[in-house]
Amino acid sequence: MPFSPVDAMTRPADPRIDPDLLAERDVERLPPGLFEWRVAEVVNLARRPAVRQQKAAPPPSRWQDDVIVNESPRGARVLDLGCGDGELLERLEKERGVRGQGLEIDLDTVLAAVRRGVSVLHADLGQGLLWFPDQCFDYVVLEETLQTLQNPRLVLSELLRVGRRGIVSFPNFAHWRVIVDLVAHGRMPITPRLPFPWYASENIHPFSLQDLLDWAEASGVRLVSGHSHADGAVRLLRPEDNLHAEEVLVVLERK
Repeated sequence: MPFSPVDAMTRPADPRIDPDLLAERDVERLPPGLFEWRVAEVVNLARRPAVRQQKAAPPPSRWQDDVIVNESPRGARVLDLGCGDGELLERLEKERGVRGQGLEIDLDTVLAAVRRGVSVLHADLGQGLLWFPDQCFDYVVLEETLQTLQNPRLVLSELLRVGRRGIVSFPNFAHWRVIVDLVAHGRMPITPRLPFPWYASENIHPFSLQDLLDWAEASGVRLVSGHSHADGAVRLLRPEDNLHAEEVLVVLERK
C-alpha cells in the first residue's frame, strides 16, 4: 500500500533503536515507514502556503545570548570558548555577576575583548583545554563554533571535562530548507543562515541535531535542556526539531 499523508501524522520508531545504523546507513535497515514519513514531512513543509510565502530570514542576531544569560546562575564560573570580542562575557558579568574567562584565537578580537575589560586568553581550541584542571568551571560556552573546528569531538570532551555543564549552539544542517535546497538544486545549500558557497564556508564539519544527540547518547552525556530557532521563533526544543530547527542551543552534562 502506498504511503499516504495521513500516515505522516504518526511517526515510526526512531532509528536509534538499531545502533548499527550509526555505522551502516542502508535505507533498507530503517524501521518500516520512517523513510516515507521523513520525505512526507519535508514535502509537506515545502508545500505549505504560509511557509512558502514566508521570506526565509536569518534568526535574530545573537538570540543565543539571551538564553545563555538566563541559563547561567548568579556568581557562576563561566568559560566562553571562541569568545570573540567578549560581548557575551561582558553581559554575563554585568547581569549575572559571573566570574568569566574567554578563549579566542583571533588576536584582533582578543584585543577588543581586553578593551571591554574581559579576561581572555589568546589560544587555539584545536589544542584542547590543557591549561584548565577538571571541573574548574560551572559552565563552558561554545557558541556557533563547533562545526568550524578541526576536531569537534575532542573539544566536546574537553568542554565537559573542565566544566560541570556545557552550553553548545550550532546551525542545524538537517533543517528542511537545507534539505529542499540540496534536492532542488543539486548543489550545496546556500541559505540566509548558511550564506557562503562551499569553497568559502568555515563550516568544515556540518552536522544535525540528531547527530549531536547520537554523540551524546554514545558518550554518556545527558541533554539538560534545549532551545531552538524554528518556524520563525525562539522556543524550547521539540522532538520534530531535527527538521524544523534552523539553529539549536543545548545544555549538556555528563551522566
